[in-house]
Amino acid sequence: MDLNDVKLGAIVLMNGEPFQVIWSNRMRTAQRKPVMQAKLRNVITGKVLEYSFKFGEKVEGADVTRENANFLYADDEGTHFMNNETFETIDFNKEITAEQEPFLTEGLKVIVLRFNGKPVSIELPIKVELKVVEAPPGVTGNSGGNVTKPVKVETGLSVQAPMFIKEGDIIRVDTREGTYVERVNA
Repeated sequence: MDLNDVKLGAIVLMNGEPFQVIWSNRMRTAQRKPVMQAKLRNVITGKVLEYSFKFGEKVEGADVTRENANFLYADDEGTHFMNNETFETIDFNKEITAEQEPFLTEGLKVIVLRFNGKPVSIELPIKVELKVVEAPPGVTGNSGGNVTKPVKVETGLSVQAPMFIKEGDIIRVDTREGTYVERVNA
C-alpha cells in the first residue's frame, strides 16, 4: 500500500499489529512532499495513536478478514456471537467488547474481524435502534432551543434525547459517539 491507500477504514500492519485508520488528512505545503496524517486504532487492543506517513513510505496491509455475525448474548465470561454462514459461535472476552456492549441487542448484525484467522474485534453498524426504558417527563414550557434530557435504553446506556422522547419509544443511536440520532416511527 502507498500513501493514497491510507484512507478511512483501511487496516494497515504496523509493528506486527493491525491498525484501522479512523481519521486521515493529506497535508501538502509549498516546496515539501505530501504527508498523510492519520489516527490509527489498534484492532486488538483498541488503543489509538497518531502517525504521519511520509511521501514514498510503503505501508503493509494487514491480513484481516471480515465475517458477518449476529450477537447472541453477554454473560460474566464475555460476549457471544454466531457466524451467519457456518453457525460457529464466536466468543470474546469482556475487555475486547466493553465499549460496544451498550449497543448490543439480541440478533444485532455485526462484523467480526479476524487477524491471522483469530477473532480479534467486532465492528458495529453505524446506527442501532434501541428501546427507551426510562425517560423523565418533559417539563412544560421548556421548549426553547435544543433542550435535551437523559433517557435510559434497554441495554442500560444513557443517552441525551429531545424532550418529546418518552418511555417505550424506539430511538436510533449513533454507535461511534453514543448520541441520539432520531426517533423511529413504529
